[in-house]
Amino acid sequence: MGEALVGGLVSSGWAEVGELHVVEPDGDRRADLEAAVPGLSCGTEPLDGVDALIAVKPDIVPPVCASLASAGVRRALSIAAGVRLAALEAGLGDGVAVVRAMPNTPALVGEGAAAISGGTAAGADDLEWAAGILASVGTVVVVDEQLLDSVTGLSGSGPAYVFLLAEALIEAGVAVGLDHETAVALTEQTLLGAATLLSRSEETPATLRRNVTSKGGTTAAGLAVFEAAGFTDLVAEVVAAATERSRQLGGG
Repeated sequence: MGEALVGGLVSSGWAEVGELHVVEPDGDRRADLEAAVPGLSCGTEPLDGVDALIAVKPDIVPPVCASLASAGVRRALSIAAGVRLAALEAGLGDGVAVVRAMPNTPALVGEGAAAISGGTAAGADDLEWAAGILASVGTVVVVDEQLLDSVTGLSGSGPAYVFLLAEALIEAGVAVGLDHETAVALTEQTLLGAATLLSRSEETPATLRRNVTSKGGTTAAGLAVFEAAGFTDLVAEVVAAATERSRQLGGG
């Protein structure tokens, strides 16, 4: 995710390569990053007094925060899963403007969905700064921190729900006679096309669904099976379960 953000910042024009510095302790990984992004500065320690993006596993956030505090960081955006603002602020020290984010994996292809929440010292300009970073790889919304678990349950875990649907559609296509390659191609384009139509249309999802559903037709027959199986309730349970697990992992 960190590499995706570096690429997004450069390709969107948010920053020049020479304005970015990546802290990466692994020598092979540093070499890979420098090869992938020519001119990128990489090292083992943060630079003094610069804004920071914390894109690490949750278990190493404490030492990373300590290192940034020693370097005099004044503003930080964290995408470390489950690490709450209070913990980040405690690790970075008083007065540091901290913004916490919940992105998702489609950021890897520039189509991410992220939510951000500001800490006690974060002002409007800090939220704008953080939003600008994440907007380089997708869409950004601002929410209260207490809602980031809900964001995790919906959009953070959401790509996996879509991938599961894709798996099921491919298998179903094969079951009704399509070869695997054809089922994959049709499934991928159907999901991409439907998502693109939804994002570009001014109509609601319900209206778009009704537009493609003729009374007594093929789509109606398929949707009736979803309805009989309690599809809407099932999706609500899925999102609720992921949201609750996010709360548990974050100590909430």
